[in-house]
Amino acid sequence: MTAAATDGRLRVALLTREFPPDIYGGAGVHVEYLSLALAGLVNLTVHCQGADRPGAVAHRPWQHLAGAGPVLQTISTDLSMAAATAGADVVHSHTWYASLAGHLSSLQYGIPHVMTAHSLEPLRPWKAEQLGGGFALSSWCERAAIESAAAVIAVSEGMRSDILVTYPDVPPERVHVIHNGIDARQYAPDPGRTVLDRYGIDPGRPSVVFVGRMTRQKGLPTLLRAAEQIDTSAQIVLCAGQADTPELEAEVTGLVQHLRAARARVVWLPGMLPREEVIQILSHATVFACPSLYEPLGIVNLEAMACGCAVVASAVGGIPEVVADGQTGLLVPAADEAALAAAINVLIRDPARAAELGQRGRARVLAEFSWDKVAALTVRLYGELAAAQPARPRPPSSAVPG
Repeated sequence: MTAAATDGRLRVALLTREFPPDIYGGAGVHVEYLSLALAGLVNLTVHCQGADRPGAVAHRPWQHLAGAGPVLQTISTDLSMAAATAGADVVHSHTWYASLAGHLSSLQYGIPHVMTAHSLEPLRPWKAEQLGGGFALSSWCERAAIESAAAVIAVSEGMRSDILVTYPDVPPERVHVIHNGIDARQYAPDPGRTVLDRYGIDPGRPSVVFVGRMTRQKGLPTLLRAAEQIDTSAQIVLCAGQADTPELEAEVTGLVQHLRAARARVVWLPGMLPREEVIQILSHATVFACPSLYEPLGIVNLEAMACGCAVVASAVGGIPEVVADGQTGLLVPAADEAALAAAINVLIRDPARAAELGQRGRARVLAEFSWDKVAALTVRLYGELAAAQPARPRPPSSAVPG
């Protein structure tokens, strides 16, 4: 008898591409904190992709697919992950990178598959620029999983609407909204200045901060073009991770060079900064800018709000469910450079209002977006699905098809 069967808790296999310390996007942050919150509520095993690391079972691509492209390599890790979920009561996948593993696990072992949709491939056509023909494969993985999952978790009401429009064969009753969360004990205002000094950020001047991956989705070129219209008293601080493609990196580099020729105090910090450094930068920011073209929720907005920073963001996807327009930040149309610059200038020129929005943002985070709440709702869904699942004999993991 397994430990899970002994203690009576549900046995949950959590499937993900990202897991600490290899975190590069919002889905990875979600998995990191959700897994911590779930650990005391279910018997949890995390399966991730990549190198071995504490707290998870790692799965790597098949070596003979080394030259086959990243999507086929990912699919090979999905097969390995699916084979490893024998004995689970529920399998829970995150993003297309792991959703095929969840789908196959459900078919193989007769267990419910819960899929959290952090984004949708058909709504990110720019991924074709990055993946080429692999984009058709990633889209197929997502469709196969989302249309057959026992339950789909949408991270916002906006995301739920997108799912039902994009995949009309998914029954609406299978799609459940559970917002992302934030650890407001960790993401809290940091009055220190050592990180600012290290990177040449002047704490005596207003600052506009961007934090995010360098991908089309995040809309960084929109901010860089808008920045030419932002009050010159403000610093522009760009915490921008690795670019998805060389072409996008070249475009952003050119825009930054052009911006630096037009105005002073542009700080570009490439790569992924340590979390504690980002927290200090956000804590001293006047405005956090989120110019995303597509954003199912946007954990980074919660991070900024938790640090007491006012947000100016695109009114897309789930962002309006996080950023209350006029109360915790200002919302603008996506890809509208003039509107983005104008909203940022309103707060740069009225620091008292910016500070007030920041304080309200942290209060909203504390009241509505805790990981404990996310975990409780998730476990309740697990229980409902497990209870409704008809009993089926499960073949042992070593079974050979006849």
